[in-house]
Amino acid sequence: MKISEIVALGLWPESKKTTTQKGIGELEELGYNLFYIGKNADLYTCPGEEHKVLLVRSDRCSVFDIPLNLEIEGKGVSQTAISNDGAAFARKSGIRTAILDETVDESVSIANRCQIMELCKPLEAEIEGDIVQFEFIFRNYLTGSLFEACQNGNDPYGLNLPSDLKEWDKFETPIFTPTTKGVKDIPLNSSTVREKFPEIISSLEKLFKDFTVFAQDNGIIVVDTKFEIFVNSKGEWILGDEILTPESSRFIADEDFQKGNYISMDKQILRNFAKENSWKEKAKDLKSGEKLDVEVPDSIKNVILDGYETIHNRLHK
Repeated sequence: MKISEIVALGLWPESKKTTTQKGIGELEELGYNLFYIGKNADLYTCPGEEHKVLLVRSDRCSVFDIPLNLEIEGKGVSQTAISNDGAAFARKSGIRTAILDETVDESVSIANRCQIMELCKPLEAEIEGDIVQFEFIFRNYLTGSLFEACQNGNDPYGLNLPSDLKEWDKFETPIFTPTTKGVKDIPLNSSTVREKFPEIISSLEKLFKDFTVFAQDNGIIVVDTKFEIFVNSKGEWILGDEILTPESSRFIADEDFQKGNYISMDKQILRNFAKENSWKEKAKDLKSGEKLDVEVPDSIKNVILDGYETIHNRLHK
């Protein structure tokens, strides 16, 4: 299927810039055609008429939506493996996923970076007069932006949380803190969104609870996770491509969590390094299409890779 046909079906926004560059030779020879280059992965159209695309993860990195000239060798393979596991866990729970249980030809040298995905568009709905897209976030612990809001006496999600909660207190049951999806994520009233999508939210809540138990049984604490919901060509809701992965969730090794070491095994390590080195400030001078030149010591890269490997080894069942 050609990109023009995909756009005509409303499954790809006309505003999102595509590329005319040629992709990886062995994929192009099999009929997969590169059409989009992302910060961390590339998309190819698939041969045939079905509404599918091929996602190929790279080792490229980004933080705070800043494109970097940084690659961490092996990261793409680890991310793909964890992503496949997360999608499989969701499917076992009866939830449709954009990631399909299909693979490219095993003779392709980069097959372990590839995922065949159902093409779909973001879920949209009207909230307080605006048409918005969503990020559905579930939290097990009070930390991050929500803790800061509570400290300042704010209640951005209308949850009426107890005033005596401390950072890293665990909620009796996971809380739902939805936001808009955009350049800036804006908190939404939890009850309002739950009432608009009751079946979706209850399904995701159960998935999050089940995964939290599974992960803790295997030595991983799930702090929170973000689900992105899409709609396929049949009008069915499906989970996006980052499902229960370090890209969408905060995972901490149980042994670290018990010691009060709350650094998650994901790109939070790279985010912290970015903050220490003022990458946000430096990125303000970037022109469109430019990447920020950064230098990251091998010690940081190895911690990130070790984290991904630990997650995959413990949760791959």
